[in-house]
Amino acid sequence: MSAVATAISTAILAPSSMARPTLRVLTLTPFYPNVANPAEGCFIAEVLPFTQRMGISNEVIAVRPFHRGQVLTETSIIACEWKRFLCVPGNLGLPVAGDFLARRLLESVTKSYHAGHFDLIHAHGALPCGYAAAILREKLGIPFVVSVHGLDVFSERQAGKLLGSWCRRVSERVYGSARSIVCISEKVRDTLADASVKTTVIHNGVDALMFSPGEEQKSPLVILSVGNLIATKGHASLLRSLAQVLPDAPDCELQIIGDGPERSSLSRLAERLGISKRVLFLGQRRREAVARAMKGCAVFALPSSYEGLGCVYLEAMASAKPAIACQGQGIDEIIEHGVNGLLVRPHDGEQLSNALRMLLRNQDLRDRIGSAARSTVLHGYTLEHQAAQLDRLYRGCVA
Repeated sequence: MSAVATAISTAILAPSSMARPTLRVLTLTPFYPNVANPAEGCFIAEVLPFTQRMGISNEVIAVRPFHRGQVLTETSIIACEWKRFLCVPGNLGLPVAGDFLARRLLESVTKSYHAGHFDLIHAHGALPCGYAAAILREKLGIPFVVSVHGLDVFSERQAGKLLGSWCRRVSERVYGSARSIVCISEKVRDTLADASVKTTVIHNGVDALMFSPGEEQKSPLVILSVGNLIATKGHASLLRSLAQVLPDAPDCELQIIGDGPERSSLSRLAERLGISKRVLFLGQRRREAVARAMKGCAVFALPSSYEGLGCVYLEAMASAKPAIACQGQGIDEIIEHGVNGLLVRPHDGEQLSNALRMLLRNQDLRDRIGSAARSTVLHGYTLEHQAAQLDRLYRGCVA
């Protein structure tokens, strides 16, 4: 293990030596690991133990609409309380869901706040959690920050044209009421434009111990992709590129971790391209299984055209693997093309094929880029780096 990795490991495993007053934070989120999907909201849950070592006391309320069914809590270091709330199903209910959620939370949050259980709310997403936090602030005076995790900062893309302006007005109210808006990349902050000047960029971090270098599987060489099976993730483009690459790199296969509405169509596409025997659809996997897959792959590729950041790229980089991502997404703030990863144009199958071909045929290049990628993560993008930035933000918001 490198000296840098050893130092980070020691810092992660040891409690903070600095005596700091406890700050109590209530996390309000629609995403959190659960039995049905242990990876859901891992980017929220995994940093909390690191903030706790810095003197942050964490409580978590995870929320879900009633019509989406019961949620079974996944065992985690920082437990959460799931609360279900009434709302209008579908996009029609999006602009007002926060109002329904605030009504559901008001009594319990009031008791908890007056009992001194928390000083600040960290809401994830403007709708519905940020909107609920804004209402609670108006009624109880509780300061809050809101995180924006993707490019739908006003939910206009999700809600469509008819509801988009309503979503924008509600979201702007949330951003105007928050003590700070946490953006996971400069790309996300740019998308906010002039909505608020109270923004700070805190990139998501990665567990550099869980996602660490491992022995590459030699035969077949594995191209790994991890992400929900939706059109914007670019899996169809990846399948087409694989078909182009196989004649030059016949001893390789594509493993896809994730599930979603595109799975059937992607399976049919693999059949039509004649590559179905070289494609494994692995479905959802636990975090430990994803980490093992990262260790064994030769190349990570997710040609997504709509990413605020993309934690999976950082996880691949921490595993010392060359990651292929798309230009114009949040991750291109971190990946330097040809140095610690590769960037291709969105929807450019030829560029993607050439990138895959180049990496699969050159072990030394994979090793060089992978080593630089790991170093990039260790020097600025671990969970401990993220926790330290959140600690400074929280304390500044309640000072």
